[in-house]
Amino acid sequence: MSSNSTIPATEALAAQLRGSYGHLEGSALLKALQTSEIGGKIMMTSSFGAEAVVLLDLVAKTDPTIPVIFLDTRRLFGETLRYQRQITDLLGLEDVRIIRPDSGLLENLDPDDMLFTKDTDKCCEIRKVLPLNAGLDKLRSAGFTGWITGRKRFQSGIRSDLDVIEASDDFIKINPLAHWSDADIKEAFLEKNLPPHPLVADGFKSIGCMPCTERTPDGVNDRAGRWAGQGKTECGIHVNIKPTISSIN
Repeated sequence: MSSNSTIPATEALAAQLRGSYGHLEGSALLKALQTSEIGGKIMMTSSFGAEAVVLLDLVAKTDPTIPVIFLDTRRLFGETLRYQRQITDLLGLEDVRIIRPDSGLLENLDPDDMLFTKDTDKCCEIRKVLPLNAGLDKLRSAGFTGWITGRKRFQSGIRSDLDVIEASDDFIKINPLAHWSDADIKEAFLEKNLPPHPLVADGFKSIGCMPCTERTPDGVNDRAGRWAGQGKTECGIHVNIKPTISSIN
């Protein structure tokens, strides 16, 4: 039996796609994959955060009908919600799908919206991981295979070895900006005259939920303002952490 038979199908497909398109990035990568074997089966998740519009612009120019999944955790800044609507209209995104946490689960586990003060991992689980997993299950059932993300190597931590194409469970994750630097992102904003998130001018360099996002001081990693002082760097969406809550009451 060939050793390749033991490789999960998603891993094998990711390796195949890297072999063909792994030398590309940005819009070139998106355009190539849109005409590849996973073309028409690609979606994107976006936080509509500090740098999100750069990738959203690339996606819109590649195909404005690519579904964009926006996770409204119910604890986002009002500025983020308004920015999401502004950018959707500006770029002509035709299929933005808003996912929210289950209201019954919030009522049971976070009735006063203060769970973040006791257990940030659990808060992220019920407000981000579980609702996104439910949304991804629907997309998976509809035949979607490709998942575009805005992660970048310079964001450090577990992202420092990020590839432009990788396997993740049943999805092929596509990271068009994986090798882009902070300077590349800033240059794209200027060249394309893209409007920044309104909180960036106020010192927020990475923007998530309001209770767990602080201004980022100069000279430190942009994500240092997320879960500051906790040693936590990821919400759980892009890491293989199995939810501890198996059902919604």
